[in-house]
Amino acid sequence: MEAILEPLMRSPKLRLYVDELTECLRIEEQARWKFREELNDDVRAEFINGEVFVHSPARYLHTEVVGHIARVLSTYVLKHELGSISTEQALVEMTRNDYAPDICFWGREKLALLKPDTMLCPAPDLICEVLSPSTERHDRGVKFEDYAAHGVGEYWLVDADQRLIEQYHLQDGRYEKGEVVREGFITSRVVRGFRMPVAAAFDPKVNLEALQAILTSQKPD
Repeated sequence: MEAILEPLMRSPKLRLYVDELTECLRIEEQARWKFREELNDDVRAEFINGEVFVHSPARYLHTEVVGHIARVLSTYVLKHELGSISTEQALVEMTRNDYAPDICFWGREKLALLKPDTMLCPAPDLICEVLSPSTERHDRGVKFEDYAAHGVGEYWLVDADQRLIEQYHLQDGRYEKGEVVREGFITSRVVRGFRMPVAAAFDPKVNLEALQAILTSQKPD
């Protein structure tokens, strides 16, 4: 941030730039409130850097993978009373943008902030996005930076076609170099004790086996 601000701080036009930015942000905030007022349950949309992005209908494969991961994760979280899981319809409020991630996890501390009538959710502790051609630019770009800036401790990017999961962990306000997990298990640092076969995200039979293993397992240490 300091590197970006340094030339502005040295410019004699600093006040003019500040005034122009303030007006831009004012107009953007008006557009953001309009976006929120016009939202409805039938449309999944996001407000990103002043623009509204309406999601096109998802591929069957995308929907299946979101469902597989959400079922395993939510079953584990529910059984061990670790927090809450939401898929697709939750609107997450950040400083400038409103996102609708594929899968969110809030731990116990943030769960206390979620009330029955909550419409704008706080930044989750873990976010999972299943990549698609229409969203990958944001998932790897502005969301990658924004999620880290707002303390999302773990970020998964799932490639349904390649059957792999990229896993990123927050370190000093940034995501450290991601681990690409293609086989074996993926283990979360944020969801205590959670460990899922990567294949459970893509294979219905393995998914069912993972669910059964969770239901018969003991409470995490």
